Amino acid sequence: MRNLSASLLVIFAALSIAGCTRENDAGTLLGTLEWDRISVPAEVSEPVTQILVKEGDNVAADQLLLVLDPRRTQAQVDAAQADVARLSAALDELRHGARAETIDASRAALARAQAGAVNAKLARDRAAEIRKRGLNSQADLDNADAALRQANAETNSARASLDELLHGTRVEDISQGEAALAQAQAQLAQLQVTLSHLSVHATRAGRVDSLPYKTGDRPAQGASVVSLLVGDAPFARVYVPETMRANLKQGARFKISIDGAAAPFDATALRIASEPTFTPYYALSGDDASRLAWRAELALDASEKTKDLPAGIPCRALLATSEKH
Repeated sequence: MRNLSASLLVIFAALSIAGCTRENDAGTLLGTLEWDRISVPAEVSEPVTQILVKEGDNVAADQLLLVLDPRRTQAQVDAAQADVARLSAALDELRHGARAETIDASRAALARAQAGAVNAKLARDRAAEIRKRGLNSQADLDNADAALRQANAETNSARASLDELLHGTRVEDISQGEAALAQAQAQLAQLQVTLSHLSVHATRAGRVDSLPYKTGDRPAQGASVVSLLVGDAPFARVYVPETMRANLKQGARFKISIDGAAAPFDATALRIASEPTFTPYYALSGDDASRLAWRAELALDASEKTKDLPAGIPCRALLATSEKH
């Protein structure tokens, strides 16, 4: 009889503890503290030459964080600048037209071609006369005809070149020159932006969370070289069970408890996912283990105590109304 009484007492105590646990857990949401993260990618694959910060440092907006080797990109910028200068000079030449010396040289070339054509005609006439007498072959006459045609073609070419210089540059040629120059200038501007990004600056004020590469490493193009935690305060990423989802709204106030913190932190529900997800392993308990949960983000009120809280630590969120009740 005494053993039966002791057994009943143990069972009653266990049921009481289980009931208290379920009651305490009814309004508690489990999750982790997180910060908004910004990743700064590598514009090109170049070795890291300098790292000016370390993980955990607080940095200001536009502060220099690290430097990638700029020599290759600087050479490309220099080549693009030379190409812009060349195309700019060519466009100026098109706009200003030919120089007087160039026109004089073209006239002299035409006179030389005309003189050659005159001599070729005389030679052809002599060959034709001799052929009539039967003193030369037909091949000699054919060669003289070919020489005359070639001399006339050279004369026509020289005359066309002179006419082109005298009539000036066509509008279409100037338009093509302007387009080529604009393309070269755009390429130069793009390379200059890439060169400036080899000096990696903080895009926002925050705290350095991760520096995955060391001096001498060559990150791949697009790889994150710096990860920053930004914002005035972290947020709690928690999971809302099905039993609480219907009554939980954005703007609800919570108390966030963290192991090691003397007092809970105030927080506000910012976002609640519209689609459910399976409850993560650290939020599984009892009958709730098989239920769906909705991910929610609770923004902690910014203060001196919250600005240095680390990311990833477990936390517990309790609705402020539930706590008072």
